[in-house]
Amino acid sequence: MMKVIFVQHSCFVVEIENKVLIFDWFDKNRIAGYEFGGVMPQFSKDKEIYLFASHKHQDHFDLQSLKWIEKYPNMHFILSKDIRLGANYLKRNEIPENIKNYITFVKPLSTYQVGDLEVRTLNSTDAGVAFLVKANGQTIYHAGDLNDWSMEGAGDIINGKMKRDYRRALKELEGEHIDVAFVVLDARIGVHQFEGFDYFMQNVNADVIFPMHMWRDYSAIARYKAQSKNIRFIERIVDITRENEEFDIEESEFVEK
Repeated sequence: MMKVIFVQHSCFVVEIENKVLIFDWFDKNRIAGYEFGGVMPQFSKDKEIYLFASHKHQDHFDLQSLKWIEKYPNMHFILSKDIRLGANYLKRNEIPENIKNYITFVKPLSTYQVGDLEVRTLNSTDAGVAFLVKANGQTIYHAGDLNDWSMEGAGDIINGKMKRDYRRALKELEGEHIDVAFVVLDARIGVHQFEGFDYFMQNVNADVIFPMHMWRDYSAIARYKAQSKNIRFIERIVDITRENEEFDIEESEFVEK
């Protein structure tokens, strides 16, 4: 049994038994021009809490999350190495330097043991890493900003390299069975918006797929489903309709709460 909470944008909370996995949290008021409404749930202090940040972009990492260690003693941070936390920077933001004792900094194409989690990282086509996490017999994938970011007007050479880089990155998932995946579906890139998501659907063995990085516009989910001719694809995709939405996942099926 797994509980998934869509907080906002690319931030999800995954609860599995005694563990809480938090991916790419940022404060809802942090991004200019967007009125995000995500609220982080409160957790028992007895829980093992793991916060993942795929890279330093402000819609994927918030420095203030490091202060949560004051509330949750069993907290671990798994941060991409592009997130720089110098002593003076931490001091200016009133974060004790010993916070680094609770942080595992990760680089692409590496495997780490954090507590009893196995954490693998993939290359990103933008910044930082994507995560493949194994916890309590479940496998979770979070793309971060790994996507086919082909752009209108960029030309065949640039877009061709983007597609090759994306497909090369996803080859690291060959042979993996993923229980829950969080995958970019960003309508801002226009005619190319479905290409990265569709390639993932066709080439990665994942039971339940949550679209993400949608900037509060969830209409792309229905549009993707409408253009897909594969009913098995449609059944695996979660319809996200709002922030702070909760789902129970059991035996590769999801139920909205």
